Amino acid sequence: MTKLINTIQDIMTVNVLDQYTGGEFRHILKTSLGMTCWDARDFDNVRMNKFPESIISGYKRGVLQTVQFKAEGSDVWLTVFSRTGKKVKLMDEAIMRNLTVGTINGLFDNTNLMSQEQYKAVNSKTWASMAFVINENKVEETVAS
Repeated sequence: MTKLINTIQDIMTVNVLDQYTGGEFRHILKTSLGMTCWDARDFDNVRMNKFPESIISGYKRGVLQTVQFKAEGSDVWLTVFSRTGKKVKLMDEAIMRNLTVGTINGLFDNTNLMSQEQYKAVNSKTWASMAFVINENKVEETVAS
């Protein structure tokens, strides 16, 4: 498993998604009518289990507040992402490992997730770079060989 580098002190991490092979997701969204709960469709659940970044990347900027996960065979919903105002308070490690700079810059640029210190700590150079795991510089490795 890839090592996480997190320089953002305010974010608590949990490791729920790595413990299960499948399950269901539900999202709490802030809309003009108030808060709304959206249960993911079956094919969305499959995609989100396979590609954890997609759990938080499918919404407009500022809409997503909370994501909960219920493992197969369980009746308990566990929080894997939580945001209050401009602060992301909690995030699952699987989401963090798969999160790109582009998703943060496009959807969470007004939160504590957008951190130049964090990007520098993991050697992020482009929007396609990973935000919480070390990015290897492939160009320099090829030239050095």
